[in-house]
Amino acid sequence: MSRFLLLTASMGAGHDAACDELAARLRTAGHDSEQLDVLSLLPGPLGGGVRDFYHLIIRRAPLIYSGIYAAFFRSGAGPRPGSTPLAALAEDRLLEAVASSRSDAVVSLFHLAAQLSGRARARDRLTVPSAALVTDFALHRQWLHPGNDLNLCLTEQDAEQVRRTLGRPAAVYGPLVPGVFRPHPAGEGRWRERFAGPRAPVVMSAGAWGAGSGFEYTAEILRGAGYQPVVLCGRDERLRRRLAAVSGVTALGWVQDMPGLLAATAALLDNAAGQTALQALAVGVPVIGWRPIPGHGVEGVRRMAQLGLSDFATGPDGLLRALGRLVPDGPERAQRVAEGRRLLDADVVRPLESMLDG
Repeated sequence: MSRFLLLTASMGAGHDAACDELAARLRTAGHDSEQLDVLSLLPGPLGGGVRDFYHLIIRRAPLIYSGIYAAFFRSGAGPRPGSTPLAALAEDRLLEAVASSRSDAVVSLFHLAAQLSGRARARDRLTVPSAALVTDFALHRQWLHPGNDLNLCLTEQDAEQVRRTLGRPAAVYGPLVPGVFRPHPAGEGRWRERFAGPRAPVVMSAGAWGAGSGFEYTAEILRGAGYQPVVLCGRDERLRRRLAAVSGVTALGWVQDMPGLLAATAALLDNAAGQTALQALAVGVPVIGWRPIPGHGVEGVRRMAQLGLSDFATGPDGLLRALGRLVPDGPERAQRVAEGRRLLDADVVRPLESMLDG
């Protein structure tokens, strides 16, 4: 049995959900793990400040976040800003956590954590192997550090890019979606009763933080085309109350039975290419990228479409065409569902075990 230190980040809910699932799979394979929020390794209130700032700009100032993403995350000529100063501030506490937990390896599920572990490993301060587990479809440069022993990517194309860029090992893993996300889960019938009627329900996701724009506008498009708009508002109660007042909209807060809800819907309109999109693929629901949040949202949604895992609609006509092709049962919907579920097949534990053996 080996022990892994899993570094997550409380930025929304996606990284924590992936971390929980990785811990479960490691446990099933006979290993132990400990989970740690990388933001808690930063001194004083800095970690909370980083989270709160991101929370603010992703919801209230998307153009500012777009600029930050362009400067810090995209590749470009000449010197580029990065997260090295933050990683340096957290390094001592990471080493203390590795020692106190007696971990045999570190796995980073957030890009700052990948920079932290890679930097410590490159400087020979971290003496156990480290892996960067890339949770984004858009592989940006903050995920990449030559100090990490292994990089786990969602696609072979990204893995090959890592090998070329870093000259380091890379492998493909299946998205970390719990097994309860499968076709026809137990709660599907209850949600189908709730959505009963002539209008097929189409879900819009705002993530855990209620991020996104144009939900009323989209609901009007859907209603006009004969669909039932359903909005997942996450923990943003203010957004939920606002949308609940819109005629014909089903506005939901934090949903515990996501497998049943997704299985009972006709399609997901996704704005982030994150956990909700992956859950929909696992359940067998077509995904359409629509009005993505800036930065990683835009790039991830485009990347999913390029891979044939989703559509990316850029206007009302494109959205309705995509729904017209993917909502009815038929070969296009069946092919899209099959492509999504094929993505889930790759193992995540075996590459980590091989890293320890090598």
